[in-house]
Formats: sequence, structure tokens, C-alpha cells
Amino acid sequence: MVRACKHFSYYTAGHETRTALLCKDRFAYPKGHIEADNRLSWLLGRLDEEFGKDAFYVHLRRNRQEVAESYSKRSGGILRAYMGSGILMDNTNPDYVAVAGDMVDTI
Repeated sequence: MVRACKHFSYYTAGHETRTALLCKDRFAYPKGHIEADNRLSWLLGRLDEEFGKDAFYVHLRRNRQEVAESYSKRSGGILRAYMGSGILMDNTNPDYVAVAGDMVDTI
């Protein structure tokens, strides 16, 4: 998405540019900015509070099974947080593809 938008002269575009920031700083994107960050799907309430009707959201959908398989092969990241001590609370299901599919459905 970011690569496709880089040629725009009237917008900026970035991928996960403010992930380490908190509170208002997390959403302090420049005016006319396009941000690609799947983690924002967990923050829709806060995004609505910050941007309201001024935001435009694009949800790109891909093949669920392919996405789940891709996440299941990663050694860290959002899937481990989702199934570890995060959302699923100490899930010990060894079927990483099934857990990743659940995360894809949730997001």
C-alpha cells in the first residue's frame, strides 16, 4: 500500500511509522498522511476519538488461509502476542495456523 502511494505528491505515506509512541503521539500523523499498519485495527476506538469523520479507512483483504500460514511461520510479532500473554491469555494450542486464522478473523 505504501509503495503504491509513494508517488502521490500531495500525501505522505508510511508503514508502522509511530508504533512505539503512546497516547496522542501515536496518532500525530502529518496532515494528508496515509499510514499502513495492521496494528491500528486494534485501536479503532481511539482512532475514531482522534480523527472522527476526518479519517478514511481502507481494509485490504487477502486470502485468509495464506495470511494465517504466513503469520504462523513467524518467530515473533503480533501472533505471539495474540496467543501468548496477550489476547488469548496463555493459549498453548500448538496449531499455529489455526491460532493465526483466529487472529485474522478477529482483526
